[in-house]
Amino acid sequence: MHPVLFKLGGLTVYSYGFMIALGTVAGVAYMVIRGKKEVGLTFDQANSLFLFIFIAAFAGGKALLFFEDARLYVQHPARLLTGRGFVFYGSFLFAIPTMFWFFKRNKLPTYAMLDIMAVTTCLVHMFGRIGCFLAGCCYGLPTDSIFGVIFTDPACHANPKGVPLHPTQLYESGYIFMVMLVLLYLREKRTFYGQLFLTYLMLYAIGRYALEFFRGDTERGFIIKDYLSHSQFIALAIFVVVVYVYNRWSKRNLISLYKKPI
Repeated sequence: MHPVLFKLGGLTVYSYGFMIALGTVAGVAYMVIRGKKEVGLTFDQANSLFLFIFIAAFAGGKALLFFEDARLYVQHPARLLTGRGFVFYGSFLFAIPTMFWFFKRNKLPTYAMLDIMAVTTCLVHMFGRIGCFLAGCCYGLPTDSIFGVIFTDPACHANPKGVPLHPTQLYESGYIFMVMLVLLYLREKRTFYGQLFLTYLMLYAIGRYALEFFRGDTERGFIIKDYLSHSQFIALAIFVVVVYVYNRWSKRNLISLYKKPI
């Protein structure tokens, strides 16, 4: 694909970073508009929240990447600072407590804000996976299907090049878009605050588990060789925990019992 979007003088604009920036703009816009309407979120609070989440997501994505091959990164620590190499679940697991901390510090209604963040995350992640496709990372296995995409740019990360691969990045981006549509549909029909957030977690875990069977960047590692990857294990764990939390929140956090989001 096209890891480098364009060059302007001495400035190089990379496709992955550009798409992340587009997703961030879309996510912040949704957060500001919806947050102001639902919970009185200010523009400054939205910007601050995104900054803290960005820092936490960067640290988490790199942390989980490090533990997937600690020996490699101890020997070559500079590889952790490249644009390539983020583990989404690492970013997400670090971002969750950061959000809870920020909501409490700014006295924002936690459950209602989580619902807003569910759609916001979809927007950022959806654009981010398109960036992965353009950069050639998070690529799929070789395939003879009509969906196969051939990566030829020497700068892209896909391997092998010149062979049709499953465009798993686009599969995931399309799936996240569908998840977002489900969340937007449920937004006015939810029976408790936090329902959108928990629905997002469950749907994404299901999709990510299935997607891993088509992923070709197997260096991310397996719990059970060829059967259960690290990401699939995390997806299973998250799904089980979220089902339990969904049951508890649905009983104690009913919208009909409150005038305002809790």
